[in-house]
Amino acid sequence: MNAIEVRKLTKKYPLFTVDQVSLDVKQGYITGIIGPNGVGKSTLIKMILGMVRPDSGSVKILGCDMPRDEVAIKQRIAIVSDDCFYYEHLTISDTKKMIAPFYKKWDEKKFNNYLEQFELSPKKKIVDLSKGMKIKFALAIALSHEAELLIMDEPTSGLDPIFRRELLDLLADMMQDEKNTIIFSTHITTDLDRIADYITFIDRGRLVFNEAKDDIMERYVLVKGDRQLLDKDIRNHFIGIRETGVGFEGLVDERQEAERLFDGYALLEKPSLEDIMYFTAKGGRVHA
Repeated sequence: MNAIEVRKLTKKYPLFTVDQVSLDVKQGYITGIIGPNGVGKSTLIKMILGMVRPDSGSVKILGCDMPRDEVAIKQRIAIVSDDCFYYEHLTISDTKKMIAPFYKKWDEKKFNNYLEQFELSPKKKIVDLSKGMKIKFALAIALSHEAELLIMDEPTSGLDPIFRRELLDLLADMMQDEKNTIIFSTHITTDLDRIADYITFIDRGRLVFNEAKDDIMERYVLVKGDRQLLDKDIRNHFIGIRETGVGFEGLVDERQEAERLFDGYALLEKPSLEDIMYFTAKGGRVHA
């Protein structure tokens, strides 16, 4: 079953286009959305949430149509963003009093437990919170109304490494309930190496792939060798190549083909998600 179904979603700007993106987000799993900054990740999320109106395409969330069922959908989802949209002059307690009545399943005890866990004082004003503390507060709000779908847009940006690790552990615990689903958009791919089940890669406003992380890591291979290996035909097998004075490294998306061409002549390594993102963006190839 899918938590989100996106079909041919398009939004054109003067200098940028999100171009006919179609993808499914599996219910009960963590899906990471990766891509360089400014390639369409946040725009895609905002279209899914109804914050930006697409030029064309459709979105279903938890079996309901957006924007037709937007009010009902937003009772069942939670959003944590790098941007903070709270009134700066209010305290944490006052902000909670303003937000809580909107949710039918608000759990006051759970909210207070998160404030204690995150070491957030209810008396502290939003304006006095650091960036990391604002993310913690947004997360406390998001996790206190029994949301089935948690959408996180660059949530670990600006967080210290200790809380980033705590956050990832918290999300892993949340996934013990198989009804829950998390979308985690980030350019910090090491976070997704640890927790993601599926990876959606957006580059230049288009979908590169949307697959199980294990399948991706099995298919791609990083090749390192002497530049003399790189004739025109060989270069065509690479998604992207970085050359230095002593050699090259490049990404191939067919492991068996790479083994046939380079085994014994070059070093073949398992790439990281960051390698895959870097070489795909460098090479400019989209192969959805």
